Amino acid sequence: MKKILDCIAEELKAAFAVCGYDAGYGKVTLSNRPDLCEYQCNGAMAAAKAYRKKPIDIAGEVVARLKGADMFSEVNAVMPGFINLRLSGEYLAAYLNRMRAEDKLGVEDTGRDRTVIVDYGGANVAKPLHVGHLRTAIIGECIKRLGRFLGYHMIGDVHLGDWGLQMGLIIEELRDRQPELPYFDENYKGPYPEEAPFTIGELEEIYPAASARSKADEAFKARAQEATFRLQNGYGPYRAIWKHIMNVSLADLKKNYASLGVTFDLWKGESDAQPYIPGLIQDLQERGLAYESEGALVVDIAQEGDSKELPPCIIRKSDGAALYATSDLGTIIEREKDYRPDQYIYITDKRQELHFIQVFRVAKKAGYVKPETPMIHMMCGTMNGKDGKPFKTREGGVMRLEKLVKEIDGAVYDRIMENRTMTPEEAENTARIIGLAALKYGDLSNQVSKDYVFDIERFTSFEGNTGPYILYTIVRIKSILARYEENGGRAEVVDILPPDSEEAKNLMLKLSACNEVLESAFAETAPHKICQFIYELSDAFGSFYNSTMILKEEDETKKAGYIQLITLVKEVLETCIDLLGFEAPERM
Repeated sequence: MKKILDCIAEELKAAFAVCGYDAGYGKVTLSNRPDLCEYQCNGAMAAAKAYRKKPIDIAGEVVARLKGADMFSEVNAVMPGFINLRLSGEYLAAYLNRMRAEDKLGVEDTGRDRTVIVDYGGANVAKPLHVGHLRTAIIGECIKRLGRFLGYHMIGDVHLGDWGLQMGLIIEELRDRQPELPYFDENYKGPYPEEAPFTIGELEEIYPAASARSKADEAFKARAQEATFRLQNGYGPYRAIWKHIMNVSLADLKKNYASLGVTFDLWKGESDAQPYIPGLIQDLQERGLAYESEGALVVDIAQEGDSKELPPCIIRKSDGAALYATSDLGTIIEREKDYRPDQYIYITDKRQELHFIQVFRVAKKAGYVKPETPMIHMMCGTMNGKDGKPFKTREGGVMRLEKLVKEIDGAVYDRIMENRTMTPEEAENTARIIGLAALKYGDLSNQVSKDYVFDIERFTSFEGNTGPYILYTIVRIKSILARYEENGGRAEVVDILPPDSEEAKNLMLKLSACNEVLESAFAETAPHKICQFIYELSDAFGSFYNSTMILKEEDETKKAGYIQLITLVKEVLETCIDLLGFEAPERM
């Protein structure tokens, strides 16, 4: 289904062409002065220079052609040459009725036959998820869902950190704590136990203890480095420990991601890229793309037009070790072999900007990725406390994600119980649903690249630009529809009717922008556009609700038209919050 802006632009382009001007001047935008008009065309201003005429004269000619068109209730030429437009209520109602009848609210499959890899999450095994993992997880989940809704084949990969020094640290700490384990007996021939020698709780204590120890004990650090080397070169006992670490960690990670409504299609990690690294290094060397510099192997990535000097990408350190860049390039080679993606989207914090510039440029320079394949790095800002610094616990440590979720659920539960309309059990279940909405909307309503302040009190408010406010709007509509049906109402016999008030028309105009918003939110990787849209839609519904006696309307046809209109509002809101990654409760 065509976007409403495109439908209007077609009329304008045809009018420009009939008047003897290039049709390209018929571009239409949403008006930034809704008190004057709903849509605007500034093409006459640009055409004036090309055709050596006054812009107001060109605008006047085009407006004369548009007079009487069924699409518009008002068309005016305004000095110095703007064309102001208002849609007719009949056209707007017809557009919304087509939208209701279409699959997916009229949103087209713009991504059909296109595969997109979304790399998000990026958790490290053997470590608990903390608040620093929040943004990449929920932003990536939203982008994945949105892409699928638009018809793309979206593949979400968590890309775990599972192959670095932390593995050697855990192995050596485990050796000192439990030297009797068969993994440390050189004479033991196997098989190794199926059950892990530690729980997730013990594992999450072992790693930080080992990490702290390595900073003060050089001998222990050297042992960990040696253990990492042996693991990466296939030493059986250490591979067995590594598998235990992976199994225990993955079970915990999946549970915690699930509590956020976040899922992945692939649970790949840095370890999966290792088989590709020797061939990658050999290829870069043989083709003269990689060269030695101070003992390390590097690839130049600087390009003409760079605004600043960019250092070469290090592929192999002077001690022979591979780096994150090497692993990421190996992963790209694997993805190209398995999926041949048409686009890559990586979501990390903005501190990794240089890393991905280097990786993307090497991938394109070496021909591992086609020159025309978009490789996007969505750089996340940080989630800060009210002091403007990265969010921490009251004790000053990094807050675990589980604790953050419990805190926000608790805050919502307290608000619900203030009204005493639910049992504690129902309030607890409802609080989890609303809490997730508060958490996700509080994050996604900000531009991805911007830092923001995490404010539980504001995020859990049932008023203002918050997740709970959006949910409250949906629940209110559900309540109206339920009462309508209880009283014997049958809305399916009528369509949405032309608006009979300014509030009704404003609500309908907001609804008509749905496909435009969803397509641009994905194209610009900007989830905050969806949040802004549903906030404005909820506000428009509130104004309509307050000014219209929906259920008390005596004209049954008109009442049924109102019901159809607010049903579409509910469907649009529910679709959008599903794309954002949360749902609405039955009541609040």
